[in-house]
Parts: sequence; structure tokens; C-alpha cells
Amino acid sequence: MKIIKYDSKYKDKFIEYNKDWIIDNFGTLEKEDEETFENIEKELENGAMVYFSIENDEVLATCMSKPMQYDTWEICKLASNKHRDHKGSGSAVFEASMNWAIEHGAKKLLLFSNRRLKPAIHIYEKFGFKELNIDDYGYTRGDIAFEKILE
Repeated sequence: MKIIKYDSKYKDKFIEYNKDWIIDNFGTLEKEDEETFENIEKELENGAMVYFSIENDEVLATCMSKPMQYDTWEICKLASNKHRDHKGSGSAVFEASMNWAIEHGAKKLLLFSNRRLKPAIHIYEKFGFKELNIDDYGYTRGDIAFEKILE
């Protein structure tokens, strides 16, 4: 397995895996999801990065890191191939996304999730994220947020 930065030949897999993940778990996409999928290149131009874990030219997992405001970055769109063994690929792309943000000046990392997603929450906690109490999770399906302060 290798971890690579965004390659447009895998763009459809980024969208497919994330749509599958969201629809399988929550039934429907939200406006914010569609905006991300329609504007990946614009996000990249604004400093974001998408990582892929690849094995035999097949995408196993993907994750995005994007700047929010000041020195805060969001880690988002963590998704995997539902037809394959992930082999730690979710953790690998998550870590690569974190590192991209840190290398580009992040002092705080945020992410928004749902309490039902136990495997994802395990990854967040493994990398030192702590639960954050907020009023607006940004997504209707969101009911938990995490942050990691970097110093």
C-alpha cells in the first residue's frame, strides 16, 4: 500500500467512496457534501489536499485536509472502499491529511462526525483528538466534533 497526494485520475473514487459512506450511514447527502464534490479543484487551489491509499492501482481509502480560518484546518471526507479490506488505510490517509495541515501552518485541527461511526471515532482518538462541545456541527448528521491543538 502506498499513500499519494491528489491525482485527478482517482477523483471519482474520492466522490464515490464518500457518497457511499454518507448514504449507507445516513441516507442522504447534504448541500455541503455536494459543494465539496463539485469544487475539489477549487479547494486544492485554496490549500486543501486529498490523500489516497493505493494498492495495485486500486483506491482503498481517502481523506481531505482543508484550511478553515486563521490557523485552523478541518480534516474531512474520510472514506474507504466498502468492497475491500482496508489494511489500516483509513488511519494512513488520515495521518497524511493531518501532516499536510501541520506542514502548512495548522495550530488547530477540527473534525465533525457522528457518534454512530465507532471505527472513525477510534481513528480520531488514536491520533490524539479530543471531543469538543459546540452548538453547530455544520452538518445535519453531525452530533460530535473533535479538535487537536498543536503547539
